[in-house]
Amino acid sequence: MKTVREVAAAALLRVESGGYSTLVFDSALSKSGLDARDQALAAALFYGVLERKLTLDHCIGRYARPKLTETVRAILRLAFYQLLYLDTIPPHAAVSEAVAMTRTMGQGAASGLVNGVLRSFLRDGCRIPPVKGTLYQRMEVEFSCPAAWCERFCARYGEEKTREFLARSFGRPPVFLRANPLKATEEGLLSALSAEGYQAERCEGVPGAWRSAGGLAHSRAYGEGLFLIEDLSAQQAALLCGAQPGDRVLDVCAAPGGKSFLMAAQMENRGEIVACDLSEKRLRLIESGARRLGITVIRTARNDGTKPNEAFGRFDRVLCDVPCSGLGVLRRKPEVKYRGPEASKDLPETQYKILETSSHYCKAGGVLVYSTCTIRPEENEEITGRFLARHTGFEPVLWNGDRFDRTILPGEEGGDGFYLAKMRRRG
Repeated sequence: MKTVREVAAAALLRVESGGYSTLVFDSALSKSGLDARDQALAAALFYGVLERKLTLDHCIGRYARPKLTETVRAILRLAFYQLLYLDTIPPHAAVSEAVAMTRTMGQGAASGLVNGVLRSFLRDGCRIPPVKGTLYQRMEVEFSCPAAWCERFCARYGEEKTREFLARSFGRPPVFLRANPLKATEEGLLSALSAEGYQAERCEGVPGAWRSAGGLAHSRAYGEGLFLIEDLSAQQAALLCGAQPGDRVLDVCAAPGGKSFLMAAQMENRGEIVACDLSEKRLRLIESGARRLGITVIRTARNDGTKPNEAFGRFDRVLCDVPCSGLGVLRRKPEVKYRGPEASKDLPETQYKILETSSHYCKAGGVLVYSTCTIRPEENEEITGRFLARHTGFEPVLWNGDRFDRTILPGEEGGDGFYLAKMRRRG
């Protein structure tokens, strides 16, 4: 059986090859045979290294030759992370485990190098070497966020706010949940959770939302469908639609279904929600979740959001939570920040096509909500501004003071970074 660090290293290597962190790590844990305590340590190591990768590589670069195998680099990242950020692990244990890993992971020839690099770092006091360069290059090492992103964020939000939300991007996020009114009251849910040893506290500012430390997806209450899990900001996107009992609702990019579930609860399970995705596998996730929650008004449909579908007809509410760069969810998917701006250059055109196509399904007087889990203007206000300028049949709906839209910075209110905009087709 693999050790805790070997499980983390193998998962990190899979992410480097293009895997999604949550899927990769969940799969690795399910096959690991680790007990609960070791699983928690594996998670801390895996996500900690992902979050701090550029900082760790900066340190490694001062002590090791540039040409390292990916496996050796993963071993060193894990060891440097433990030495810098985990006080609970003795330094000698971090070093000896790293050296042992070189042998068990087929990198025995590098055992001397790994031992020498780590002992040199220990002798120097385990300090991050100073960074020479621009403000953005220094921020890159401080926050493990590419300088190109740091520069763009500072230009849009200023250095102070950028530092604040990048600092909040470290650490595992809380779990946000809502009682499922089809099966439980809030009081009944809290009682059921408490009986299992879970605690939850109310979130101010978002009615019906609760926060917990985690592990709830393994609870009996979850299996019985007493509550749904959805990030706090994502809940606001669903609530902004204002779905009512009897409405016909289209969720254009619905998987894994959290927003559809919340709207179904608002609708008291009366009406119809058409929940779409390109992937049949992801549609099955929606169907499975709906069964768990006792929701019967959701109908799934495999659909390309960029292409018209005449079979859909018209809807009272249309939600476009479009694919995006994901820069608002760095706490959940740290790897997205390493893709760089170039990887997102074509997204705005796709997002605009989805919004424009989806607008045709909105009936007269109907509501159209556009949302993303990113904070780039190119994917947010520039999209909705362009849409309203070209489609005079739609008008902005003011809900955020004197604005129809809002950008929530990561962690600003406890939840993810998000963009929300509400529009209406003129009657």
